[in-house]
Amino acid sequence: MQLVFELVGGLGIFLLGMKNMSDGMQTVAGSSLRRLISTVTGNRLFAIIVGVLVTCVVQSSSITTVMVVGFVNSGVMSLMQAVGVIMGANIGTTITGWILVLKIGKYGLPMLGAAAFVFLFSRSDRWRYWAMAFMGIGMVFFGLEIMKDACTIIKENPGFEDWFHTFQADSYFGVLKCAMVGCLLTTLVQSSSATLGITISLASQGVISYETAAALILGENIGTTITALLASLGTTTNARRAAYYHVVFNILGVFWITLIFAWYIEFIQWLLQTFLHMDVNAVTMVDGQATYPNTTPAIAATHSIFNIANTLLFFPFVPMIVRLLEKWVPSKDFKEKPHLTDLDMRMLDTPTIAIEQSRVELERMGNGCEKMLGWLIELREQDDPDKQLANRLKRREQVLDSIQDEIAVFITNLLSGNVPHSVADEARRQLRMADEFESLSDYVADLDKFDRKLRRDGHRFSPEQRNGLRDLNHEVLQQLVSINSALKQGNKNILVETAPADKRMRNHIKRLRGKHLDALSNGDVPPLVNVAYLASLNAYTRLLDHVQNIAEAVSGVK
Repeated sequence: MQLVFELVGGLGIFLLGMKNMSDGMQTVAGSSLRRLISTVTGNRLFAIIVGVLVTCVVQSSSITTVMVVGFVNSGVMSLMQAVGVIMGANIGTTITGWILVLKIGKYGLPMLGAAAFVFLFSRSDRWRYWAMAFMGIGMVFFGLEIMKDACTIIKENPGFEDWFHTFQADSYFGVLKCAMVGCLLTTLVQSSSATLGITISLASQGVISYETAAALILGENIGTTITALLASLGTTTNARRAAYYHVVFNILGVFWITLIFAWYIEFIQWLLQTFLHMDVNAVTMVDGQATYPNTTPAIAATHSIFNIANTLLFFPFVPMIVRLLEKWVPSKDFKEKPHLTDLDMRMLDTPTIAIEQSRVELERMGNGCEKMLGWLIELREQDDPDKQLANRLKRREQVLDSIQDEIAVFITNLLSGNVPHSVADEARRQLRMADEFESLSDYVADLDKFDRKLRRDGHRFSPEQRNGLRDLNHEVLQQLVSINSALKQGNKNILVETAPADKRMRNHIKRLRGKHLDALSNGDVPPLVNVAYLASLNAYTRLLDHVQNIAEAVSGVK
């Protein structure tokens, strides 16, 4: 029972530490992470580098590959780009092993305590999330120490130790058996970091040999692919291809390494002895117990070199493998997009990336409103309005309604989780902007309805009225273009910059209304035209209100 309690407790603390370390680092590096993802190009080498860096930050290849599946599913990333990032993620995930190489050991608990005080009492968000990351590191090492202590109980019990000795990588079949155990264990716990921690604990206490630990690590690389496979269920064909590539990449890599396993192990031992002066089989006595301190760097090196070698081997054949995947998983005959937006719920586990996705959708809403204002001018000036263009304007208004609903659902789900204050503030601003853009589209559609209703009743705005509305429409459009540009660039001064233009347009509306009332007193305006014109001026006033509300949200005004 003591073995079970200590092993389960240590593993739980280890996993919680990995999550805290990941969350803290993601938040601290949030903007850099978003820039990294957005810079992925068709260059395979650059995509691999991005995959390595992103995985080092999020501390999980599973998170990275799930993000990649989500990006491919939403069309943000091509399959070729995704393949590069996935290979880089496999290299980046090996950083966990090297973190465990650090000689922190029993200092993990005081590190956890010190970081906890900073986390609890610091008023700075940045310091709090740095503290969260260091709390995570402390918990990882504290959990690892507890698991190591649990493994000493195994050594004291001959029955347990004999059972573990049935798994020996001393033959090709033995290597495959150990790899299968590593694969199954990782599949069950859904974390290669967890199985890595268990493997290091067992090997450092001498319960299993270094060779057996290396074979387990190979299997863990296959087991970790289950997360991406599960994430690809119900996605587009390209997203499933990306997940299948992850599986193929790891299975083929493990297959060829197992064929030369004995030479590979000798190579790792030679590297450690030559460059780090470490003997993998060296024994150190700690509290009367024999430990193997050099197995941890050996396991980390085994993991890293395997993934680097696998990436170098696959790199030249990526285009050919992508073509094979396209034949193996053929495209559907219809457009595969269940939603109007590119938002993907798989991104909610990485809030700093998720909030970037919803911002891109807001930019699409802004561009849609710009197009609607442009179409409105065209329709109002035509003697015989283009029905196709009018239908396009109506459809765009309906599409923006649906996009706002999808953004609202996405951001509400995001805010229901544990997100940093900066992300929560940005999410609330985005909710506000989505509502403002949708209201903008409603008023533009109303302006078109006023004109169409007049035409049906045998009337039209006078040339002078049309000129005034056209000029006003153009000014509002230019104001919206400026604010949309500020949204893309993150310009926080846009409210101050657009204030003079806003005041000028409101005065323009007052002048047009005054001029119209003068004409009305002379009896020159038909009643229906009077109603439609005043309603149009009021609609432009509402448009200005919503445009300025968007400027406030972009500027961070609550």
